[in-house]
Amino acid sequence: MHNNLYMRKKYNIPVLYLRMALGIGFILPVMDRFGWLGPGGQNGNSWGNWVSFVDYTHTLMPFVNKMFAGAAAVIATGAELIFAIMFLVGYKVKLAAYGSFLLTLVFALSMLAFAGYRAPFTYSVFVCSAACLYLATVLEDQDKNFKC
Repeated sequence: MHNNLYMRKKYNIPVLYLRMALGIGFILPVMDRFGWLGPGGQNGNSWGNWVSFVDYTHTLMPFVNKMFAGAAAVIATGAELIFAIMFLVGYKVKLAAYGSFLLTLVFALSMLAFAGYRAPFTYSVFVCSAACLYLATVLEDQDKNFKC
């Protein structure tokens, strides 16, 4: 039991750090899409407004019409906002980690297919996806190994 307690405490700081990094990493792009961080192309902003983000989403889904791409943009943005809040407040983190892993994996694969092989690596989308999966795995192991 002592070893399990040690293992849980050992990961407290890295898990918290990863949760905060992921939470902030998800919430800032959402803020960018709504123009809350300023115009696109300035101060590191990618979109600066919702229309630009929907246009970008459509480039990653050229096989669908613009209306469907807009719906996908709403769903992705909603999911990112929910995951960000879950990570930041520490609520159902394992569920958020698995969900964000799947979301970012789909995003990375779409970028790979439709934006070129460098895009998902330039923006570290595969790294983010892997970090989400790793966090979920660590939390899964902690749940299995820590028994009172």
